Amino acid sequence: MLLDDYTTKLLSLCCKMTDLLAEGVTVVENVYKMREPVPHMKAIYLITPTKKSVDGLIDDFITKSSSRYKAAYVYFTDFCPDSLFNKIKASCAKSIKKCKEINISFFPYESQVFTLNIPDAFYRCYSPTLERTKDKDAVLQVMAEQIVTLCATLDENPGVRYKSGPSDRASKLAQLVEKALENYYKTDEKSQIKAKTHSQLIIIDRGFDPVSTVLHELTFQAMAYDLLPIENDTYKYKTEGSGGKEKEAILEEDDDLWVKMRHKHIADVIEELPKLLKDASSKTKAAEGKLSISALSQLMKKMPLYRKEISKQVVHLNIAEDCMSKFKSNIERLCKTEQDLALGTDAEGQKVKDSMRVLLPVLLNKSHDSYDKIRAILLYIFSTNGTTQENLDKLIQNVQIESDSDMIRNWKYLDVPVISSFVAQQHKYARRDRSKEETFQLSRWTPVIKDVMEDAIENKLDSKDWPYCSRCPPTWNGAGAVSARQKPRASCREERRSSARLIVFVIGGVTYSEMRSAYEVSEAYKSCEVVIGSTHILTPRRLLEEVKSLSKPKDMVCIKDE
Repeated sequence: MLLDDYTTKLLSLCCKMTDLLAEGVTVVENVYKMREPVPHMKAIYLITPTKKSVDGLIDDFITKSSSRYKAAYVYFTDFCPDSLFNKIKASCAKSIKKCKEINISFFPYESQVFTLNIPDAFYRCYSPTLERTKDKDAVLQVMAEQIVTLCATLDENPGVRYKSGPSDRASKLAQLVEKALENYYKTDEKSQIKAKTHSQLIIIDRGFDPVSTVLHELTFQAMAYDLLPIENDTYKYKTEGSGGKEKEAILEEDDDLWVKMRHKHIADVIEELPKLLKDASSKTKAAEGKLSISALSQLMKKMPLYRKEISKQVVHLNIAEDCMSKFKSNIERLCKTEQDLALGTDAEGQKVKDSMRVLLPVLLNKSHDSYDKIRAILLYIFSTNGTTQENLDKLIQNVQIESDSDMIRNWKYLDVPVISSFVAQQHKYARRDRSKEETFQLSRWTPVIKDVMEDAIENKLDSKDWPYCSRCPPTWNGAGAVSARQKPRASCREERRSSARLIVFVIGGVTYSEMRSAYEVSEAYKSCEVVIGSTHILTPRRLLEEVKSLSKPKDMVCIKDE
């Protein structure tokens, strides 16, 4: 099997080498690199329809006598332009046994989460330096085409709607997606026009809910990615003892324990993991009492049978303990302030009368770093729907964050009021009453997108604020989805196959708390599966850096790949 850089990442998210071996694929190589000929073997090319990848394919079959492989089976991730197709036809048509466009131009990050892997989309969509260029329209067109490949993979032709707002980004993208869906389903393999399916696609701009992007989250996955240096889903840790080695663990869907724990509150994780470890150790008649990581390391040497199971538990206990040590040292004090500012009420439900009074202790505390202070200032600004220019200048000066002040000021480019005289005053979404829901005092905030998901399923979204680009599909039955809450769990998967699907797309990045919301809503409304996606996945620090870069010229912006 031959892959390019894009499809290597795509395939690694979907399967393991062992899965490929089970299907009879014995060698996986990069199409760009020089390779030894294996003329007796057939080759599958899973590549993007780009000049570089197509040239790699053609080079393998320049002449029949020097062909690297017996035959080629070519699968493109997206539509192949005529110019490239004709080039293949002219160069190596006789060696190609199959050529197909499979339309998977997105990354399945989790079972209900996808990304388009366009890390520079945030800058291209929101930077004022590109406002009068064609760059913004170009990136929206690319996003639309990729979203259509997601719909095609799910076999959906959804009703497309968007959140209307001061900017036209969401409406433009929605219209582009609707047009691309029409074109795709007119020209599919059966040449039949596919009717609208039992699904909705909702497109939202990132500025719709700024609070969820900067708030400290205390659920396991969101907390770990916020507080720990996890890069490319890889967590590094040291083993116990003086000669402790540095190890790596990948946080992925194949890790059942990670999937089970990632959306739980850190308090529950810290309680549950030691119990799991104790259960595993009891199989070897380990001594009772709380187990330390060093004791578990000894156990691992003695019981190969449970080594893998305990190894995963040790990794997650390390992550949880790392999170808790950061939390206890600094974050705990921040969380109460953040929750009070975000909600406008304290833990007892009393209204916050003076937001500045709530904010000041955080700004005066020398143990908080500038990032945390910026996040607190932003929550204050969001809660008051903007502040005065004079007040903002004082805050920036007193906290000594002049060099990072654009992390605050540039939110105006996302149509979020920073200065209260800002013309485009944002209409805030009417929140659902969650006062009766059980929650931790330091985790009272619920992402706005969760309200949107629930309102969409229950057919409560106002069509003026959430207009359709396409005719509203008559098959969307909100009431049916609500009654399904009471249905037995066993029928959940079967129901979802034959009923509604809600796809939510956020322009400019999605947070881990919003990803969690998709799973929680799917669990609550058994007959509707919620799938959420974006251009890329955000952590608070990454977002602040991206917001800061918006006012810089394009050639001075360093875009971090996912």
